[in-house]
Amino acid sequence: MPVKQTQFTRSNTRTPILLLILSLFALPLLFILFSFSSHTRNPYSDPYPNPTTKAETSFVASLEHFLTVKSQRFPPLKDDTVSGVSEDDVRIFDDLVFNKQTYQRLYGDPNSSIRVYVYDMPRKFTYDLLWLFRNSYRDTFNLTSNGSPVHRLIEQHSIDYWLWVDLIAPESERLLKNVVRVNRQEDADLFYIPFFTTISFFLLEKQQCKALYREALKWVTDQPAWKRSEGRDHILPVHHPWSFKSVRRYMKNAIWLLPDMDSTGNWYKPGQVSLEKDLILPYVHNVDLCDAKCISETEPKRNILLYFRGRLKRNAGGKIRAKLVAELSGTEGVVIEEGTAGESGKAAAQDGMRRSIFCLNPAGDTPSSARLFDAIVSGCIPVIVSDELELPFEGILDYRKIALFASSSDAVQSGWLLKFLKGVSPAQTREMRRNLGQYSRHFMYSSPAQPLGPEDLVWRMMNGKLINIKLHTRRSQRVVKESRSICSCDCRRRGEEKRREEREPVRSDEAGDTRNPHSSTSLTLLHVTCSQNERRQLESTLQIDFESFRFTASRFGFVKIFIYLYIHKDLRVLFLY
Repeated sequence: MPVKQTQFTRSNTRTPILLLILSLFALPLLFILFSFSSHTRNPYSDPYPNPTTKAETSFVASLEHFLTVKSQRFPPLKDDTVSGVSEDDVRIFDDLVFNKQTYQRLYGDPNSSIRVYVYDMPRKFTYDLLWLFRNSYRDTFNLTSNGSPVHRLIEQHSIDYWLWVDLIAPESERLLKNVVRVNRQEDADLFYIPFFTTISFFLLEKQQCKALYREALKWVTDQPAWKRSEGRDHILPVHHPWSFKSVRRYMKNAIWLLPDMDSTGNWYKPGQVSLEKDLILPYVHNVDLCDAKCISETEPKRNILLYFRGRLKRNAGGKIRAKLVAELSGTEGVVIEEGTAGESGKAAAQDGMRRSIFCLNPAGDTPSSARLFDAIVSGCIPVIVSDELELPFEGILDYRKIALFASSSDAVQSGWLLKFLKGVSPAQTREMRRNLGQYSRHFMYSSPAQPLGPEDLVWRMMNGKLINIKLHTRRSQRVVKESRSICSCDCRRRGEEKRREEREPVRSDEAGDTRNPHSSTSLTLLHVTCSQNERRQLESTLQIDFESFRFTASRFGFVKIFIYLYIHKDLRVLFLY
């Protein structure tokens, strides 16, 4: 019995020792496994790998459901119409904003959600226009001057609908958390103007449309919040370059939602739009999405090197199309087709893009077009030939991963473009096509709006602009008559120039008759748009430096300057004298 007791005691003594030894071996093993898993895990993995709920991406289908079902559940509009707003009303509102937001600015979370107040405008600016589209979009005879169906153009530019329908949805149905709708104006960071400028432009008679634009202008600019900031914190969707054109100069301080900048001056006046103030949004694509599975299945069928379908003759910067057609037509592996955006055109474009490696995206009447986004969602690598193009969400997205870029001067050279495309390796094209599959979600509007969709990226970009908007709003409230003007490099205010001339005596050698083409006259540069090569050529010829806002045209005089600019019509240089 004592012997047995001794054996039992010894076995109890060995057990902790064995556990200790096993633990010493297990700890390094666990460390190795943990290190391996941490190296293989992607720290930048997508937190939203798939849409979190079934989303409607068709504008027509979403609009039908919204008008006939969802909007019927909304409470009656309270209507924010005001009249007779005085300076005291604006001051009282400003005090409310200050009291509400000062603590948040200083001590709140700098990454908190943007707070947006959505104006409740009269129905004639919102619901009536949506119903007008809904009741008329089936009219096939409703065409633009170039034969494109009007309802297709409205769909392409329907960003105002997608943003609005997400903002006004019940919070329980919304998926985006980086923007919240507030019910009191003094709580808002930004104000959204829900006026459907594109629908009104295309579906109303010309004079009726202009009258509605003037009414909308007065309605918005009467608001105390507008008067407080002069519109700097107001978001205005004007995605079609023709929309709101007759009155938008009165709202130039607002944040414009645009398809591009068009800095040539054909659509927007110099100083009206800028990347700092405004935001570029993608068109709504016309073709169906080719997802990752579709991209994989169409890979062996892509036997067209370069594809283009669209209008071959355009104005302004779009003249490059005719030059490219002359260069590329009849070339093996290249398909160029004339076409419009009707149903048959949509089917043909979708089929062509899914059978092509590269899709040509030249400038049109404007630097951008919906074709770029059709190519992206079709898995066709865009080849962008548009020198003035600005791209959506470029502060977030790197387009070099999904597109190729060529200057107009290079692309029209004999054989240059085909040589450039054939120099892209198969491995590069496969990688870019995989990237297209991942990037497509950033250009797909939907209801409900999805995380990382275009609606989401709008507010991510807005968040970056917000502090600068508040800065300029506050600064504008305290500046006095002689305060220094803040201008960008392509804009100088006439008032500033006039004050400078009043303060500075005119030198005797600059006091010549301005009607004399050889007199020496002081000029102020207002705006210049040209490529770097053209800029250097112009600087050399005119003996000027564009980095200096003021220079003397002593060598050539006015006549030779403007003859030069007339010959080089693609340059846009404006002077103030």
